[in-house]
Amino acid sequence: MLFNSYEFIFMFLPVVFILFYALRRFRQAAFLWLIGASLFFYSFWNTKLLPVILFSLLFNYGFVQLLRRKPSKPVLAAGIIVNLGMLGYYKYFNFFIENVNALFSADIRVQQIVLPLAISFFTFQQVAYLVDTYRGETRGHTVTEYVLFVVFFPQLIAGPIVKHDEMFPQFKNPSLFKIQWSNIEKGLTIFFIGLFKKTVIADTLAIWVQEGFDRSVQLNMVEGWISALSYTFQLYFDFSGYCDMAIGIALLFNIRLPVNFNSPYQSLNIQEFWKRWHMTLNRFLTTYLYIPLGGSKKGNARTYVNIMIVFLISGLWHGAGWTFIFWGFLHGLASVVCRLWRKTGITLAKPIAWAVTFLFVVFAWVFFRADNFTDAVNIVHAMVSVRELSFALIWQHKYTLFGLFLLLLIVLFAKNSVSFLDTHNATWRRAFFVASLAVASVLHLNQVSEFLYFNF
Repeated sequence: MLFNSYEFIFMFLPVVFILFYALRRFRQAAFLWLIGASLFFYSFWNTKLLPVILFSLLFNYGFVQLLRRKPSKPVLAAGIIVNLGMLGYYKYFNFFIENVNALFSADIRVQQIVLPLAISFFTFQQVAYLVDTYRGETRGHTVTEYVLFVVFFPQLIAGPIVKHDEMFPQFKNPSLFKIQWSNIEKGLTIFFIGLFKKTVIADTLAIWVQEGFDRSVQLNMVEGWISALSYTFQLYFDFSGYCDMAIGIALLFNIRLPVNFNSPYQSLNIQEFWKRWHMTLNRFLTTYLYIPLGGSKKGNARTYVNIMIVFLISGLWHGAGWTFIFWGFLHGLASVVCRLWRKTGITLAKPIAWAVTFLFVVFAWVFFRADNFTDAVNIVHAMVSVRELSFALIWQHKYTLFGLFLLLLIVLFAKNSVSFLDTHNATWRRAFFVASLAVASVLHLNQVSEFLYFNF
């Protein structure tokens, strides 16, 4: 089931909301209702994949109990290996076989493996919980709270990757079951902003992106930039739209999810970009990979190696393909260069720093989106083919270029949607604004599409 669907907006969400508060006097029943609804939400696409997440829940909760009784490294390692083994089988097994076949001219048959929805997210979330349990940080959580922590439907499919200390105190808060109109108003506001981003902006850009990447070999310079910038903004509004909708839905149940997206295209360097883009993934990789590897405390060379490892894994996490790995390599390399640049003591003017960062991100996204290196190289080649540039080409695509320029102004100067979390004054002007977004978005629901991060 998709957030941007009639079934979710007009049936699933209202029913779950009403029955949750109808059961508010029975805390355990309300939790069980949310769990059942979340599992239904998850299995709506394919009920055959439900056993995967149920096994993951059962296995990890069992290992949590083992770690609480005997917090040993072998038990922790076994738990992590099984989790990563499941993720590896479902997401990377065929990728591995394809590369073995190519490298050794073998003929191993590729398996028909259906990738379980959200496995990247619920695996990382539970690995983090295992590690925190080993450290003695997760005591006092019931099995019901643990399951809800993992499967809570607003954040189940594409994040944010939440930590136990962000969620369990809210589960135990008595005000969780009180109808709080301010949260409902904020939640609906942020939800419909996110829905508008997805249905009206991102899905419109998707048409331009598909057209450009499908005919990469035929693109001229202007069309190359249109394709790259369209995807740059499509991914931005698609993912930020999902994050907004997740935060908004959770607020309807008095749950505040961590901010996962904070105007990343305003960044002045690549390190700042990663503090603003998919913030909870960056936090996970920093806390549970970069720091255990030694972080920046074992000399410059080791620091740069650790950075590259983290970004290569980030690329592989996003997708089983060499283009994703290369995208991770590019960002790792840029992060290393950023650190080396700081050592020179030279400071770029803010407009230049922004332009360098943004242009790098745009070029790197081409490899992230392309189906193969050939398509990516074709588009990059088109983007730098200055000889093909002419005023006639620019004029031919003037409306598309103007639309992309407006989107650039929005991502640079518009108020961040999560700012509504800290505002308390509902006004008629805001109500009209939200209603307008809701109507425009609902009118576009006939073009329902998955969120891009569902594929990662």
